[in-house]
Amino acid sequence: MSRAPSAPRRTHTTRRRVATVGVALVAAASLASCAQSQREAGGGEGGTFTFGAAGAPDGFDPFYASDGETFRVTRQLTEGLVGFKPGSADVEPELAESWEHSPDGKTWTFKLRTGVKFHDGTDFNAEAVCKNFKRMFEQTGAGQNNALSYYWIENFGGFADGKEPSLYQGCESPDPTTAVVNLTRASSKFPDILGLPSFSMQSPTAMEQYKANNVQAQGDSFVYPEYALKHPTGTGPFKFVSYDEGNGTIKLARNDDYWGEKAKVSELIFRIIPDETVRKQELESGAIDGYDYPNAADLKALKDAGHNVQVRDPFNIMYLGITQKNNPALKDLKVRQALAYAVDRETLVKANMPEGATVAKEFYPDTVDGYAQDVQQYPHDPAKAKQLLAEAGASNLTVNFYWPTEVTRPYMPDPQGIYNALAEDLREAGITVNPVSKPWNGGYIDDVDNAKADIFLLGWTGDYNTPDNFIGTFFGTPTNRFYTAGAPWGQELADKLKAADSEPDEAKRNTMYQDINRKLMSEYLPAVPLSHSPPAIVTNANVKGLQPSPLTAEEFASVSVSGK
Repeated sequence: MSRAPSAPRRTHTTRRRVATVGVALVAAASLASCAQSQREAGGGEGGTFTFGAAGAPDGFDPFYASDGETFRVTRQLTEGLVGFKPGSADVEPELAESWEHSPDGKTWTFKLRTGVKFHDGTDFNAEAVCKNFKRMFEQTGAGQNNALSYYWIENFGGFADGKEPSLYQGCESPDPTTAVVNLTRASSKFPDILGLPSFSMQSPTAMEQYKANNVQAQGDSFVYPEYALKHPTGTGPFKFVSYDEGNGTIKLARNDDYWGEKAKVSELIFRIIPDETVRKQELESGAIDGYDYPNAADLKALKDAGHNVQVRDPFNIMYLGITQKNNPALKDLKVRQALAYAVDRETLVKANMPEGATVAKEFYPDTVDGYAQDVQQYPHDPAKAKQLLAEAGASNLTVNFYWPTEVTRPYMPDPQGIYNALAEDLREAGITVNPVSKPWNGGYIDDVDNAKADIFLLGWTGDYNTPDNFIGTFFGTPTNRFYTAGAPWGQELADKLKAADSEPDEAKRNTMYQDINRKLMSEYLPAVPLSHSPPAIVTNANVKGLQPSPLTAEEFASVSVSGK
């Protein structure tokens, strides 16, 4: 799951499903019944699973997070009212056993599991649910900063102070097992968004004791309270133990009081290893048991060495972003279409992307509702690109092309190689390219978000299976990184996206999204969709039970490690 910098399912039976990926969990039939009883009573098989994380988490309070490495850890500690089926992007019950909504889609009633406790012994009930929503909705000061409450702002909007409109209206607890969440309007992304780690349930007792809301801005960064650093408290299959920041080691322990099936291992360790080559070496030496995003060039060697390489279904998009703020020529549709015809996406996918990658025809995968099969196509045609540039009076077009360093993303495995290929395509069409490269967390994302780039490489891994999570996130407001506020259709697009998200009738909503996708590729073209890429995850041969997630949202309670 991930915000672009990381790094956010329907109950309808007609929704197309993301294919299940990875291996099925295998029952060990040879285990004696007494051992089975021991696992159910005491939990798990024992041992330690050590995973090589690509970066350090910002903290351990998922509400204040937007990065994938924080979520990788907190996903093991906390749970939401809903979750996602293993190996898919579809919603399933988690802390809520079932739910129903009013005909207008504004009132959602959740029936909660009984007998569930937070790690500190606090009861999970409807009162706890409403206290969590109250905590999220009533953020003040630094807590309203987009860098902290990113997923709330992106999905719910404003806060209790009423400065900005909010999707959330209130929560009621008519009895301990019933929580009622009221919205200001219907939304296609509800209740899916409640499966995001940011909206998982946390202990009201612990949040109050360790002052969870006491986050302070300090220059361009934040000072987190004790709760976020040392005492994250959820209901999940693992409990937080410690974070040794100096050694880059995070330790979790099995929650033997977990309400569901206990974790297989007694200890879960994350070792922070930013360099992908070093992660590979540590796997080969046995120092770690697995890591994420192996280099596509290493996959065959890893398989040949006997490691488990599992490739997720692609649930992402990489695009060539176009900013209509600084370069007047880019405001002309013909110029943006020229860029689309100039890039050779077929060759890019074959030469620069891992096996299984596909050319993107629009801004999300065809497994998401509202996908339109008949959008305008842009096959590689340098002559057509030159013709359109001439018609627009932009035959001498020059662009500042931004690409990131010091990063590997699920949708962008080799930023420099991808940039080199696309830059050569643009030059072939007569476009002058000025390269601008910056570290991902050292200015690149800030510059792109502030619309400083002419064109840029970026993408998105879906948080949940709705169109709004993709194109709503990209273009839902005119003041975005594409600066569609500078386009005559910018507000029109934002209004269409809000109307589609608010439509409670599924069939009508899908038709609305199909129309938006057609216009995105023909009349608007704020960016050029490039590819969908299947990211891999690798473990040693002695690791069993890992279920890859198309959301890159693996849960490690099912993992066992033999010989450790």
